[in-house]
Amino acid sequence: MLNKTLVPQSVAREIQTMIQTGVLKAGEKIPSQREFAQKFGISRASLREALLTLETLGLIKTEAGRGTFVAAPVTGASGSAGHMAPWRYSDSYPVFDVFQTRILLEGEIARLAAGRLTQLQLEKMESATRTMEECWASQDLLANVEADLEFHGTIVSACSNAMLKALYQTVRDQLTETQRQPIPITDPERMRESISEHRRIIAALSANDSAAAQREMQNHIRNTARCAGLSP
Repeated sequence: MLNKTLVPQSVAREIQTMIQTGVLKAGEKIPSQREFAQKFGISRASLREALLTLETLGLIKTEAGRGTFVAAPVTGASGSAGHMAPWRYSDSYPVFDVFQTRILLEGEIARLAAGRLTQLQLEKMESATRTMEECWASQDLLANVEADLEFHGTIVSACSNAMLKALYQTVRDQLTETQRQPIPITDPERMRESISEHRRIIAALSANDSAAAQREMQNHIRNTARCAGLSP
């Protein structure tokens, strides 16, 4: 039996595979939530979480009064621009504010993590960055973002300030959603830049250069925000 937190992730992956293999075709209406939940043997709450993730990544789209449909391929696969999904936390925090918070919080976390990461953690971050690169090339968007989340999470785990780590966990859902949000409008060149930024962050952390780690992390998050059309 899958861990509850992994169920939506696992189902999202199965649906992504159905889209990539043509079982679900572009423009096709997906089955109702009741049908899909029964098919996968999961709760509707878990299914909704999986569908929200896929919508944020631009793989499906919901049209008011009509239902949920498989979206056309995103930028990396077809060269045509996609459209960002509605910000799912709009009832609590604007996406602009979340990016601003990421710049402050993750910049400071990176500064405090410098000199504390083990060689194994640095290698894990490099591996995650390679996975991002490979999965973008194959348009495995779920795995691309999962690797991105692992990269940032590894830095958080090495932060010396327990309160900042706890604060990150408190708002983790909102922060990590900004890593998914720009994916549908991310072109291949921006993804290449993002991967290069990851490697500059790794280099700064490897050199125990706290100021450079903070600067590179803040630059990386600002550039991600710009990809989403924001300038925090």
